[in-house]
Amino acid sequence: MPTIPLLICDDSNMARKQLIRALPADWDVSVTTATNGHEGLQAIRQGLGQVVLLDLTMPDMDGYQALAAMRAENLQAKVIVVSGDVQEEAVRRTLELGALAFLKKPADPVELQQTLERLGLLGATGQPTHAPAPRVEHSTISFQDAFRETVNVAMGRAAALLARVLGVFVQLPVPNVNMLEVGELHMALADAQANDRLTAVCQGYIGGGIAGEALLLFHDSELCDMAQLMKIDDRDYSEMEMLLDLSSILIGACLSGIAEQIDIAFSQGHPQVLDVHSGIEELIRINQQRWKKTLAVEISYSLEGHNVHFDLLMLFTEDSVERLSRKLAYLMS
Repeated sequence: MPTIPLLICDDSNMARKQLIRALPADWDVSVTTATNGHEGLQAIRQGLGQVVLLDLTMPDMDGYQALAAMRAENLQAKVIVVSGDVQEEAVRRTLELGALAFLKKPADPVELQQTLERLGLLGATGQPTHAPAPRVEHSTISFQDAFRETVNVAMGRAAALLARVLGVFVQLPVPNVNMLEVGELHMALADAQANDRLTAVCQGYIGGGIAGEALLLFHDSELCDMAQLMKIDDRDYSEMEMLLDLSSILIGACLSGIAEQIDIAFSQGHPQVLDVHSGIEELIRINQQRWKKTLAVEISYSLEGHNVHFDLLMLFTEDSVERLSRKLAYLMS
């Protein structure tokens, strides 16, 4: 049986390597990689993607757009979506667009093999007529890439929980991961609050020598819409209580998603509502020493069909970076 051209389309170097490692050892494939939908489509047009493992959350052209373009061009690729966005609606939409299956990240090798077998894509494994082509992607995985992919999986799980609570589809971005000096962090927060009136909820966390603060920033103009989505008609249930509940859902789910992947447990402090201006200023002042350099993760959630979006900032202390690097080392190797 001839070698199968396999395309792995994902913006994360780490995710691509994880998928290559998860492939059945005796599956005779030649692997091509792409970092977004545009590159993926080009590879498929060139005959390099008879089978495609496709991510959803990518820059420039995401997985949904790539699937729609494949259908519009009648490209005959067999697509399995492998994504951190595990919302039920995400699964439904990708299958409707022509994907044959949906696997959650990080892909389990056994589940991947069973899926390939079920779809009849493995061929005569176990009896290769020649040595399979080399599969290794030779670029080095950076800490930022590894941690961004870890956060990507965690935020997808948080979105799935939020989608169930609110009965909406949560639109997910590629998370931003940056090392910021305390002055840059100050400027970023000042910039966030410049254009609109915001409310912030803060929650500290610590575990396994890793510590930080999570900030969830809400646009005040959207609180009424959020209350309607949560079907709040109890006069004793205030907007502040609603924000604290939402923060607990999102921050808790993100932290547990990260913790599960790096095998630690976080303890979380009580969430508290901050006055955006003086509250954040005070938070930065108190943490000035710990945050001389901060690992900042930014995730901007928005709710489809509603004028509601909010930003989750996870600020890890500089000391946490070395511990995180050690925890991620086996994924980065």
